[in-house]
Amino acid sequence: MHTLEQLQQRAIEIIDAQNYLSEPLSLYEPIDYGMRQGGKRIRPLLCLIAAELCGGDISQAEPAAVAVEMLHNFTLLHDDIMDCSPLRRGKPTVFRKFSQNKAILSGDAMFACAFKYLLQCDKEVIPQLAETLTRGAIEVCEGQGFDMDFENRRTVSADEYLQMIKLKTGVLLSTALRLGAITAKADTKTLNLLDTFGKYIGIAFQIKDDMLDCWSDLDTFGKVCGADIIDRKKTFLYITALETATPDQRQELLSLYEDSTLDKDEKIQKVRAIYEQLSVAQKAQKAVEKYNSEAFEALEQIDIAPQRKATLIEVAKKLIDRNK
Repeated sequence: MHTLEQLQQRAIEIIDAQNYLSEPLSLYEPIDYGMRQGGKRIRPLLCLIAAELCGGDISQAEPAAVAVEMLHNFTLLHDDIMDCSPLRRGKPTVFRKFSQNKAILSGDAMFACAFKYLLQCDKEVIPQLAETLTRGAIEVCEGQGFDMDFENRRTVSADEYLQMIKLKTGVLLSTALRLGAITAKADTKTLNLLDTFGKYIGIAFQIKDDMLDCWSDLDTFGKVCGADIIDRKKTFLYITALETATPDQRQELLSLYEDSTLDKDEKIQKVRAIYEQLSVAQKAQKAVEKYNSEAFEALEQIDIAPQRKATLIEVAKKLIDRNK
């Protein structure tokens, strides 16, 4: 068994080792730039961890790890266009650096390239891998669709939000785990439990991300903080505040979200003030702990020696305890 540090290093190495450049450069330079912007490489890491957890050879999972990271970065590239985000991981987003049209086309190519990498895996499991990646890609897009729909609605229920982030965030984590386990030829029960683990960790991860967007800073977080408020995102924080606010607080929060003339910094400060009055951060942290606990309940049911689960437990805790 490898240590977490060894698997993290390998996940970074296999992504960095790929040659993303080709002709025409106008298509492939944005791909190269996007894939080399850094990041935690969580999804390829989870893919490698799952392969080893299920008794497989991580080298057999490496093409699938690259595939899921390529798919992830494709979603980020197009999300940034839709959200008009200026920064990603502290650097200009792909569309800001290369133009929107080039970014759209490069994103389309990244989607196809993800499957090209998948085809390098053991031929026996390629159909199962392709089905998993296809389903994951569709569900991530469904999640983004719900997220966009929510921007045009005044209110969103907590259940609707949780379903959206399960699709938009949790699915790619569960897909990464499932891909790795498939390369190790894991049984259906193990695949399904890893799937459940990934989705619950993804929900906890996204709620933590909502908190960091509101209360972190650019140097630490790598993105413009308070962007969810400016973009009128119906985050866990916003939904929790509406559900627990007094009538006056509720009306003020709704008005702030709808006011497009207010100075951005002032809007962020006023919304944060309401969140703090309602102890929203504390409620969000409780939700993080709840979904984290449900994820670990699924992991406990996997019929594998506890010591083989140690690396996955370690990385999951780091995802939830992070500050960026």
